[in-house]
Amino acid sequence: MRRFSPSARALTLASLTLLGLMATARAQSPQASRTTPCPTATELRAQDLHGLWRLVLWPEGGSESAPASTGAMLFGPHPEYPGSVRGRLRRSSPGADLEAEVAGDVGDDGEFNLDESADGVAMDAVWTGQPSDCGRTIRGLRRTSEGRPDAGQALQFLLQRAPAGH
Repeated sequence: MRRFSPSARALTLASLTLLGLMATARAQSPQASRTTPCPTATELRAQDLHGLWRLVLWPEGGSESAPASTGAMLFGPHPEYPGSVRGRLRRSSPGADLEAEVAGDVGDDGEFNLDESADGVAMDAVWTGQPSDCGRTIRGLRRTSEGRPDAGQALQFLLQRAPAGH
């Protein structure tokens, strides 16, 4: 019988918590009432990002099929900045599970921008990417912020909206 480490159990429980919160975020999302059947990146709004997203990170030059880290993000409305999102990131990493606060948006030019902070104060990384697949997929780069031990390190990322009911 396979036994999971305490950190794997914690990540599993955290993922289940994120899944439970997704129904609440989805209920608040007006995406279902959108009249455009498939929005382009420039038509996406912050509300279109609300909900649970699956995450894969891998080194530049590597492959998403050999990830350096996997996890999930849960986005909801940003309480201080209308038109933006705020949420939580939970992901595995070699030797540790990581959690962080995230906040960002999709700009008028269709570019996805996100700030990541483990403590909610100092920025640990910035994410930039391009939405595709009717806003259900976002691909881009996560760069570690200046002043961090691995400053400037870039990882490619893939965010995919979690299927309904998960």
